[in-house]
Amino acid sequence: MNDRRITLAHGTGGKEMQDLIKYMFSSVITPKNVIGLEAMDDAAVILNSGNNEHIVIATDSATVDPIFFPGGNIGTLAAFGSINDVAVIGADPLFALDAIVVEEGFTLSDLEKIITSMLDAFNKNNVTVIAGDFKVMPEGQVDRIIITTTVIGFLNGDPILDSKARPGDKVIVSGPIGDHGAVITAYRYGLDPEKEGLSSDCASVLPIMRIARAIGGIHAAKDPTRGGLAMALNEIAEKSGVSIWIREDEIPIRESVRVISELLGIDPLYLACEGRVVLVVDPERAESILDALHSAGYIDARIIGEVRKERPGYVIMETEVGGYRIVEELRGELTPRIC
Repeated sequence: MNDRRITLAHGTGGKEMQDLIKYMFSSVITPKNVIGLEAMDDAAVILNSGNNEHIVIATDSATVDPIFFPGGNIGTLAAFGSINDVAVIGADPLFALDAIVVEEGFTLSDLEKIITSMLDAFNKNNVTVIAGDFKVMPEGQVDRIIITTTVIGFLNGDPILDSKARPGDKVIVSGPIGDHGAVITAYRYGLDPEKEGLSSDCASVLPIMRIARAIGGIHAAKDPTRGGLAMALNEIAEKSGVSIWIREDEIPIRESVRVISELLGIDPLYLACEGRVVLVVDPERAESILDALHSAGYIDARIIGEVRKERPGYVIMETEVGGYRIVEELRGELTPRIC
């Protein structure tokens, strides 16, 4: 791999990125009291040997283009990205750090809007910013603005890991998929997302996780960001050594997202979400979790499939016409700088 060069495909969240990270960080030794590093889960869990309260930490960089979009901006995206990575482990996020790099000439009014949105997102989730850093790069040496956030949370009990899905489990998605990816992709092709009825789903998934945690039976959870629903399910299937079977007619997709996907020849299963959760849950708890989500306003939450033991590592979809197809990992460049 040493003689190759980094391409945009290495940053899309698909197989190329996964392979690169495994190659570059294969020599990292995971401490015995840390869970999640070797498996490349959304966050790391630092176990506390003294009691059942553990530290959870996640970090994320936002470099989205455009930086303002219907439903949010790079500030909200940066805050929710790390909040959600902590939340899907089963923890409550409490503290945040941020590092902001801006290009010389960036307007103060835009910077104020972005930082205000970011702080508002943290405040609404009871997350306190405790430290940060700010840098300015000469004009042309960075594209406008990059924000990195780190969120620290606390977990009482066992972490929810991608590797814990079990045969018989039901798969729930908390709402329509692909909203954020459709918005950013529309911009890239010169379309106006608002005229197309598109808006990002950029939001915290902490309320969803708290509803599901109160009922129990969560075996795996993941926010389907880069690589979308397809990549999230593939990661869970691979790490758990199971197969996941989903039904196309049960997957919630907004009509506006379907239209833009068909227009551009993109599979919505690979479009990023920024405010959704995939939950793999005990079959006896699945309907209760679904009912609770509906009652809380998540009316588009659906049970979209189940976990099986045959053909481990595969995600297989029953199509609307009754056939089956393998839902592969994302390969190549779909939409770079999606988040």
